[in-house]
Amino acid sequence: MSDTRPLFEIRDLSKRYERQPVLDHLSFDITRGECFVILGRSGSGKTVTLRQLNALERPDGGSVRFDGTEISSLDEADLVPFRRRIAMLFQSSALFDSMTVFDNVAFPLREHRTLTPEATAERVHERLRRVGLDEFAGRMPAELSGGMRKRTALARALALEPEAVLYDEPTGGLDPMGAASIARLIRETHDALGVTSVVVTHDLVLARRVADRVALLDAGRFRFLGTWSAAETASDPLLQSFLAGREEQANAA
Repeated sequence: MSDTRPLFEIRDLSKRYERQPVLDHLSFDITRGECFVILGRSGSGKTVTLRQLNALERPDGGSVRFDGTEISSLDEADLVPFRRRIAMLFQSSALFDSMTVFDNVAFPLREHRTLTPEATAERVHERLRRVGLDEFAGRMPAELSGGMRKRTALARALALEPEAVLYDEPTGGLDPMGAASIARLIRETHDALGVTSVVVTHDLVLARRVADRVALLDAGRFRFLGTWSAAETASDPLLQSFLAGREEQANAA
């Protein structure tokens, strides 16, 4: 990565639900072009953190800057151009069940671009080829496996050529072969398109395959932030317990 300027700058980010703090003055940067992975136990605030990065949720304190612009205080209309630049792959895939695979991927292009039908079709088929689903363009989501639904969602997320892609538990609910396919696609997409990737996951096999840097979220703050090799040799007992426990489960599976 030659460009070390931060694309995301998060400062003193705080979030609570009722009286329960979830994020506690969290501060970090995400560098342009890196794959940044956030690990943590269930309920640690990983997805909450992710949703702050495109202002799907608003913080109670602190700021989120994207490419130099504070986005956490923008209204919905002013957020539209930024959300075109920040794609999100939801854990549930969030496909439109009444639309074909083709129309799901075409939807953001029809909403946000003034392309001809021919140009739209060319872009859709290119994105579907990238995820290995072009031959399934006419299928409905109900006819797809879980892994295929996630790949369709990734093709749709890439339709507008975003600068950043946010992944919420992208291998959740998949069998090992499906999870390995998604991990490969995340890394290939990241490298081929030069996007900045932020991945929230419980899957240590995925994290190991895709991460440039990894962070462990605990009690609203990062207990660790660094490279995977640094994580493996860190002395923090919680980090080592987390990594060992998850790897043992993965190996047992």
